Amino acid sequence: MNRINSFPPIVYDNSQILILGSMPGAKSLEMNQYYAFPQNQFWKIMFHLFDSEFSNDYETRINLIKQNNIALWDVIESCERKGSLDTEIKSEIDNDISQLIENHPNIKIIFCNGQKSYKNLVKILGKNFKIPIVVLPSTSPLHTVKFEEKLESWKVIIDYLLK
Repeated sequence: MNRINSFPPIVYDNSQILILGSMPGAKSLEMNQYYAFPQNQFWKIMFHLFDSEFSNDYETRINLIKQNNIALWDVIESCERKGSLDTEIKSEIDNDISQLIENHPNIKIIFCNGQKSYKNLVKILGKNFKIPIVVLPSTSPLHTVKFEEKLESWKVIIDYLLK
């Protein structure tokens, strides 16, 4: 089985929020873009949250999160995996999340996109990390909650930014 690697973080000096996935899926790796699989609802949720017109253009997507002080990364640096399922992840090596947060002190909260990223993050950082960690429903199409329900849960990001 081939080893796959995640992407570098997308992070800026103004990033206040870090959103962590587990590991990019096959389509994302192929296109070298976070959340590239069209059925993944991550970008649809982001555009809804920030009341912006949806775009498939990756640069537009990245600008949206940058303008809203959001950083993106994955908890897993590399692993072996058949397909795109988190349940198929083997021999994982973690990204250095605590170093990223140390290098970007404006990050004040971490949101995990799904249970796998949350479980890994707690394993890496511990439950009582110095900044809050919030688990959100996965934006993956395999997490079969209705879009409106996912969106409602993800609105906590807006609540945080409005504090």
